[in-house]
Amino acid sequence: MQTTPLRAAIFDMDGTLIDSERVIMRAWLSASQDAGRPMDPDLYVKVIGLNVEESDRILLGHLGSTELLGKIRHRVRRQLTAHDESAVYPLKPGATELLEALRTARIPCAVASSSSVQEITERLKRVGVLEFFETVAGGDEVSRGKPDPAVYRLAASRLGVRPEHCLVFEDSAHGVASASAAGAEVVLVPDMREPEPALLKSVSLVLASLVHAVPNIPAWFGPRLTR
Repeated sequence: MQTTPLRAAIFDMDGTLIDSERVIMRAWLSASQDAGRPMDPDLYVKVIGLNVEESDRILLGHLGSTELLGKIRHRVRRQLTAHDESAVYPLKPGATELLEALRTARIPCAVASSSSVQEITERLKRVGVLEFFETVAGGDEVSRGKPDPAVYRLAASRLGVRPEHCLVFEDSAHGVASASAAGAEVVLVPDMREPEPALLKSVSLVLASLVHAVPNIPAWFGPRLTR
């Protein structure tokens, strides 16, 4: 047996670091209603955590045409950017405290998100936490999004750390599957829906919010026994 501590933390963004999913979902539901093709909230939840290409496959199955999907996406973007304030999604409770504690402990951090790199940097910069991250990896940089492990492997490689030495914070089933497949240890912080029992087998801990994460830092990043 060999002592190998976790050495880095990787965060999903939407639904984990920032409270954006509900705002974005409301925009999609409103735009699809206006376009005459109402979307059920349960359908939208299925695309959370996927990259654009893979979420489009699901949305097209409901909408039926790329033209209609394009029109709805345009309405969503227009609605979300109607006012500068609307594009500022608030941080989830405990996010700043956790990031500050990790920086104090000298734990390098990254973001691995299905959103594009531009969206990641803009959203995190707006809420003042971009400075906490050494690097980011976006869904537009990998050929397959979550639940494929590519985006987490990319984030780990940019940190210079093997995925199995990373602790991942995720909110969705797709994200947990992605991080687990990469070999990382996962902490689940559910956002828009309660986790299925089978999902709990893939995570080391479930937290009600990031508020409860800080006291666990010594245990997570101290010496750990691995086979």
